Parts: sequence; structure tokens; C-alpha cells
Amino acid sequence: MSAAPSTPGSSHSAAAPGWRLRPQGDRCLIVNFGDAIAPETGRLCLALAQKLREAALPGVTDVVPSFVAVAVHYAPLPDGSGPTWDTLSAQVRALIEAGLDAADEAGRDVEIPVCYGGEHGPDLEDVARACGRSPEEIIALHSSEPCMVYMLGFAPGHAYLGLHELNLPRRDEPRTEVPAGSIAIANRQTVIYPNRLPGGWHILGATPLVMFDAQRDPPALLSPGDRVRFVPISEARFRAMRAELQARQPGAATTGKPA
Repeated sequence: MSAAPSTPGSSHSAAAPGWRLRPQGDRCLIVNFGDAIAPETGRLCLALAQKLREAALPGVTDVVPSFVAVAVHYAPLPDGSGPTWDTLSAQVRALIEAGLDAADEAGRDVEIPVCYGGEHGPDLEDVARACGRSPEEIIALHSSEPCMVYMLGFAPGHAYLGLHELNLPRRDEPRTEVPAGSIAIANRQTVIYPNRLPGGWHILGATPLVMFDAQRDPPALLSPGDRVRFVPISEARFRAMRAELQARQPGAATTGKPA
């Protein structure tokens, strides 16, 4: 494989101005669309990821979109029969320059019920004080507008959503264990913990839904590009929904309906 520096994308591409290609080792190509997290950038990443999957380029083993970039994993072979940086970067460049359909309508509209505060949201009061607002105002801000799912990462089904007005850094002391279903914020983003995991984000509440179930198809409740609206529910409603799901089938969860 030949060495390759970061190369700028065509300034004539109206769909994706300023994109860049760079190698990440000898088995991954990165397409970067910018540095700032924004819905438009996220949609470009999702559009390219979809286009790459549809193209099914030989030797590509995985396509992973993130906030501002897309990772294209591939398998070069010692005999030279597999893809190289030169061939794959040319193919990816051609796909981008042909145009990307970064439509706002991509993904689904999904409602996620959330019980805010109390035992489910141990950081709600602290977040309210840090933001100079009441807990009720924090809940209203967090649940007032839909958030886009930018990516899944860190753990299976672990969704990263944004952006909202609540701009706090991560906690000074991360927790060694965060309960499954916890809804937490940091850096104008929201995450939903799919399983018991360590985490350093501020926990506002929890959902009774199961975010990841390996026996479900698809296993993850959310996908990149989905638009999520958080719906406040009472503790009684939380317990009733959890009991209903557990009675139906251990690990079962309802899913968001397509828009």
C-alpha cells in the first residue's frame, strides 16, 4: 500500500464542500466532513455511509459513520489482490463527487419515555444548579425538541444524540457503573446507556425501554439518523411500562415507529 497524505475534497461538490480523505493505518480510510458537530454534517456522514454500503466496494469490511467523519475499513491482501489506499480512495472520491443525498427525512421519528430525577436521575438537581435553572426547566429543555442520533459507539446500541442547549462538561469523577436505560448529558449531547456501563455523563433520568437486545432484529432500538423526542413520564408510568415489558418477554422492548 502506498503512503498517502490527507487530501482535500473537491470544492465544486455542493453536497459536501471541504471534505478530506486520510488513511488510518493500512486497513482504514477516513472521510472527514469538518470539525464541528452539526446536523448538516451528521447527515452527510450518514448519506456517504449509505452510499458506500449500497456500492458494496470489493474488500470493504465495514462502514462506520460518526459525528463528523466516516470510517471505511478494508482488507488489503499480501498478494495485492485486495484494495489499496490508491484504489479505494479513488472509488470513495468518485462516490462523493457524484453527490450525496443528505435528506432531512432520513431515519425515523422515535419517542423515548423518560422518568426524570429521583433515583433515575441522580444528577438532575446538580445540573439545574450548574445551569442556573430549575429542575423543571431542565426537563422542559431536554424534552422540548427532537434530537438527532449521530452515531452508535462505546458499546453496542449506545446512542449519541445532539444537540441541545445544556452545555456541561463531563463529571469530574466518572461512575464505575451506570444503570441500563440511563439518560445522561454532557457537551450539548445526550447518551442512552444500553447496558450497565461505566460513565462520566450527568444522569437526568432513565427510560424503561431496552435499548439493546441481541435477540431482537435489529438488536439496537435506535439507528444513526433517527430523530428522538424524549417524553417525560411519572415514576408510576415507568414502573408500569417496565413491568409490562418484562411480562411480555424478558429483555423485550417496544420500538419507535417509522415516520
